[in-house]
Amino acid sequence: MCLIVFAYRVHPVYKLLVAANRDEFYGRPTTPAHYWEERPDILAGRDLEKMGTWMGVTTSGRFAALTNYRDPKEVTEGKRSRGELVADALKHKGNIKDYMQSLVKKKDLYPGYNLLAGDGTELYYYSNKGQELLKVEPGIYGVSNHLLNTEWPKVQKGKEGMSKIINGEQVELVECLLSVLQNADQAPDELLPHTGVSLEWERMLSPLFIKSGNYGTRSSTVMLMSDKEIQYVERVFTKDGISDQQYRIEL
Repeated sequence: MCLIVFAYRVHPVYKLLVAANRDEFYGRPTTPAHYWEERPDILAGRDLEKMGTWMGVTTSGRFAALTNYRDPKEVTEGKRSRGELVADALKHKGNIKDYMQSLVKKKDLYPGYNLLAGDGTELYYYSNKGQELLKVEPGIYGVSNHLLNTEWPKVQKGKEGMSKIINGEQVELVECLLSVLQNADQAPDELLPHTGVSLEWERMLSPLFIKSGNYGTRSSTVMLMSDKEIQYVERVFTKDGISDQQYRIEL
């Protein structure tokens, strides 16, 4: 996942709204959102290379999502897959805060990441680069491949889009949020971050929705969570077209 925009306890019905894009090489094998055979309480996509995931939710309302922290100079050889952090958060049987606190001691085992996890009552954010566990307060947030609310152009656009939708009169929240995620406009050069990749790559990575020859947005996911239900919609983009996976969980 390379962009997560979320609104926490600011909507009159939904305590958590999430709109997220997963960017990855097209050749990396992946399965779309589904209930896992060995853990039918977990609804998530799956990276078939490392068997982790980037975002998911459980039938009890536990949620987790992750983005990578972009640092091309970081040595990743010998480190564990970041996707297992989301899977482990969803599988964890204890308090979600305890799980997030446990990551502080294991911060050097993984390449740089941002992890968002909650249990329907509380929501937490942790980055092994920022090294501070935060309890999320009500508000609208965004995180891409730096730290929470780093004002990259795509993060700003995503948060502005989320805010307009929440404060507007749109009734089709899912479609409106998916529309925000499909914005493919590149940011002007003067607003591009400097993350250590080439200018060409900074330009290509700057939109909310990424397109290139071998790398791009593989899926867009919207989740709406209220006290009574969860709507989970994943739109998958392949060379053969677009498909939607839509689920509803009653809490």
